[in-house]
Amino acid sequence: MKQTGNPARRNMQLLAAVLLALPGLASANADLKAKIDNPGNWAAQAGDFYNQRYSKLDQINKDNVGDMQVAWTFSTGVLRGHEGSPLVIDGMMYIHTPFPNKVFAIDLDTQKIVWRHEPRQDPSVIAQMCCDTVYRGLAYAEGKIFLQQADSTLVALDAKDGKVLWSVVNGDPKLGAVNTNAPHVFGDKVITGISGGEWGVRGFLAAYDINTGKQVWKGYSVGPDAEMLIDPDKTMTWTDGELKPVGKDSSLKTWQGDQWKIGGGTTWGWFSYDPELNLVYSGTGNPSTWNPSQRPGDNKWTMTIFARDLDTGVAKWVYQMTPHDEWDYDGVNEMILADIKVKGKDTKALVHFDRNGFAYTMDRTNGALLVAEKYDPTVNWASHVDMKTGRPQVVAQYSTSKFTNPNHGPDVNVKGICPAALGTKDQQPASFDPNTGLFYVPTNHVCMDYEPFEVEYVAGQPYVGATLSMFPTPNSHGGMGNFIAWDAGEGKIVQSKPEKFSVWSGSLNTAGGISCFGTLEGHLKCVDAKDINKELYSFKTPSGIIGNVFTYLHKGKQYLGVFSGIGGWAGIGMAAGLEQDTDGLGAVGGYRDLQNYTQLGGSLTIFALPNR
Repeated sequence: MKQTGNPARRNMQLLAAVLLALPGLASANADLKAKIDNPGNWAAQAGDFYNQRYSKLDQINKDNVGDMQVAWTFSTGVLRGHEGSPLVIDGMMYIHTPFPNKVFAIDLDTQKIVWRHEPRQDPSVIAQMCCDTVYRGLAYAEGKIFLQQADSTLVALDAKDGKVLWSVVNGDPKLGAVNTNAPHVFGDKVITGISGGEWGVRGFLAAYDINTGKQVWKGYSVGPDAEMLIDPDKTMTWTDGELKPVGKDSSLKTWQGDQWKIGGGTTWGWFSYDPELNLVYSGTGNPSTWNPSQRPGDNKWTMTIFARDLDTGVAKWVYQMTPHDEWDYDGVNEMILADIKVKGKDTKALVHFDRNGFAYTMDRTNGALLVAEKYDPTVNWASHVDMKTGRPQVVAQYSTSKFTNPNHGPDVNVKGICPAALGTKDQQPASFDPNTGLFYVPTNHVCMDYEPFEVEYVAGQPYVGATLSMFPTPNSHGGMGNFIAWDAGEGKIVQSKPEKFSVWSGSLNTAGGISCFGTLEGHLKCVDAKDINKELYSFKTPSGIIGNVFTYLHKGKQYLGVFSGIGGWAGIGMAAGLEQDTDGLGAVGGYRDLQNYTQLGGSLTIFALPNR
């Protein structure tokens, strides 16, 4: 066939096609990257791909943050726990709510609701959600807003008018497979997980095409290699002081019979992405049931950090933090990607503050374990992490499994375990400040008594198998939380600010030298990033804060905001009207005093400096 037209132009078109086909040379989603690179936006739940929760804005700073005032508020019309934060993109704010997962688009010029989306979901899904009806937020890409509904339906909405562009079912809520996680967009894919470990749901991470909703890949947390998207010869893990292939049937060998089919490892936390490595990082949750004596073995790969190739989902490396979990220490907390010095060496690091009370610093390129230290010194279930094997050294006194301590197991109430099941930190995300090189971590300071019991699996019914009681850490400051500054290169607490209740809010650091977070009583607090015990600002919002602090710029003025609306695991007693101390998987008794400081609500509070 004879070719016509300008040869130079034709060659440029061919070159462009080649560049687009090469990973790393061209972005499949340049729009989202451009939105994120504009510090005036808050275009992703963490503000970026790396989960750093850092803003370059500095109009509000440590010298003037004390002058902040409320600029405006918005009631969501929904009670229960408000986690996550809105998105802000080019003068529009997109707000989400807990179940029924409403979405509002608000014009920041007028604070007028431009459109709203109110899904019709079967209210029976509420009973399938273990720890309140929370939802952690929306995602954006190429003119679309992505909503992950509680009933597991993933929806793409037109950002201009809210019309449904496509929807896909991600799991079966009748079996307990519901969703609380925020979807994340990386490249041309929207990534989502699944909840339901307390129902015996088998966890997975799934990728959907942002334009069509077609599933691109799905990698399970446990089971056969092919279903986990694990290459037994190429997927690496840390063992014997080096990285080695996981080997064939690495998960199946650690489960008894077919237990892996109801094995948990759900994926309801936060995800991050390194575009240069093209790797997605996520964590997996607890094995099912909570009675460890019913599931001998390491129960791989629950409680694990996964690094997966974005295009294929194939795992490059895995690392299990809590083998044969005996305490419900889910590993779903965020993976923060930062280039830092680790013991004096420049490192492409992954930093993870696990529920189990240990903070891990790893080489994110290959999964090598570099640092693993307690970020609350009162953690007692393990003495330390063996850096050669990567395994925590369990203290038998605090074991709940007959395999670890023959005197324990079902119907034995093991007392004084620290931390409690909700962990030294739950899903509330930490932040990283490149100016100080430190990580700012909202933490729980809570211990528990834990009594496992025999439980039978019934599809669609809770599959827990343990009774818990929670209480403030004894012989400490008397409160249930700390806000800490952490040196991930050395593995040590630099500063610690005690709080009366757990700090269940995601923190934010800015170029203005401040670090901000919310308290369960409902205070938004901002502290000096170089001295976190120097409180610069505090304001009592209408309800307890479990949302994440965010910031944006509109018409040249910086704003800072946060959801208030008590709930989540810590506030489940108030949110769901539970009364018994052991209700809410033990949280009701531990946080009973919270009702004397706040009440249910659902609102967004936006702050700014006064006009001069």
